Amino acid sequence: MTAREPSEDEDIDFSSGAASDEVEMIEIELLLEGVHQMYGYDFRNYALPSLKRRIWYSVQGENLRTISALQEKVLHDRSCFDRLVHNLSIPVTEMFRDPMLFRTFREKVVPILRTYPYIRIWHAGCSTGEEVYSMAILLHEEGLIDKARIYATDMNDRSLEQAKEGIFGIQKMQLYTKNYIEAGGRRSFSEYYSAKYNSVIFQPFLRKNIIFAEHNLATDRSFNEFNVIFCRNVMIYFNEKLRNRVHDLFYQSLSHFGILVLGAKESIHFTDYAGCYEPLDRAEKIYRKIK
Repeated sequence: MTAREPSEDEDIDFSSGAASDEVEMIEIELLLEGVHQMYGYDFRNYALPSLKRRIWYSVQGENLRTISALQEKVLHDRSCFDRLVHNLSIPVTEMFRDPMLFRTFREKVVPILRTYPYIRIWHAGCSTGEEVYSMAILLHEEGLIDKARIYATDMNDRSLEQAKEGIFGIQKMQLYTKNYIEAGGRRSFSEYYSAKYNSVIFQPFLRKNIIFAEHNLATDRSFNEFNVIFCRNVMIYFNEKLRNRVHDLFYQSLSHFGILVLGAKESIHFTDYAGCYEPLDRAEKIYRKIK
């Protein structure tokens, strides 16, 4: 029987009947160390509960019985490693997810962006790109798309390839249309895509100012200065050490008075940089760098 992939918030224990907790931890540490040394991907500071669930999901998906067996296969089979990265990177997203955030962004952030001659926006951990296309649509409707550059990054190259194509399942369009309207959309959502069979492809003009690139928040450095950084529902999977590392990266990457947008379950509080921001909207987790 094939294991069912856990959703973003779901708690499924694939390890029932497995080895002792001590042995399991040794296996996990060896797997992650092997992945880091062999491929350069660092999952060692990911939050343990979610990490364990997804490792066991990979074990069962490969028809194996132990994490040690998964380690052996990962180190000798690149395709197995690619599948593991896909499972660990948790590609969960949708167009205009949390519509009130995008409505608030229109009302409170867009007026600030209008004052800039040029706008750089970074979507860190962009997954398959739905959030990026949402931003492109919003900027288009606000007349800002031509002076904006959107950088969309993720460590999962499979997700990035889908994001570059801008092709999504047609069955999702009803939900996405609802989100778009609630987010303050000003046109018919269907104007932004063409439907063919069971898929839709978003209009090419939405992609013209988007740069897709591979970037790993756990290991890579800043690569530009940005006016806005989106990183939503990514750091909930990191431990405290890695969260602080990422917040340092974002702080170094934001311009003065730059905007940081976090996910609903994330906060700037209790990080080393809590005093460096002021809230533009507490409820929607929109912060402005002030020092």
